[in-house]
Amino acid sequence: MSTTLSPQKNSSSLADRDSFSLMRKEMNEMLSNFWGGAPSAWMSGNLSLAVDLTEQENAFVMKVDIPGLEAKDLNIQVQGDTVTVSGERKEEKETKEKTLYRMERRQGAFSRSVTLPCSINADEVAAEYLSGVLTLTLPKTEKSKAKKIAVKG
Repeated sequence: MSTTLSPQKNSSSLADRDSFSLMRKEMNEMLSNFWGGAPSAWMSGNLSLAVDLTEQENAFVMKVDIPGLEAKDLNIQVQGDTVTVSGERKEEKETKEKTLYRMERRQGAFSRSVTLPCSINADEVAAEYLSGVLTLTLPKTEKSKAKKIAVKG
């Protein structure tokens, strides 16, 4: 059996690249939702963060489970429509008096980015860390808020 290779047409049009980028983004989001983190995180064994995201009229509310840290250990960044939560869970120092039987809690750096359907007003973002849950209130920009249109008739 023989296989003939034929040259591919140059299909690097902007529309093709945008379609491919959109497909890649959707696949990454699907894997992120399925495995609880970005594909690079679950393949490397890094920590992944569980996220709940709800939409209100004027803002999104994002809750992230991050037990065992202090508020000062968290880093939150907002850029356009993307929110990134990162930090590091430090490794506990072992003492000689303890015998370790099992170690399931992960240590190390973590990062989770979530892309929202619209831009966020970064100057008005509120963050609260209580009982191991980070709650972010992410106000929508005025441009992103739904507007009611009156129908004349």
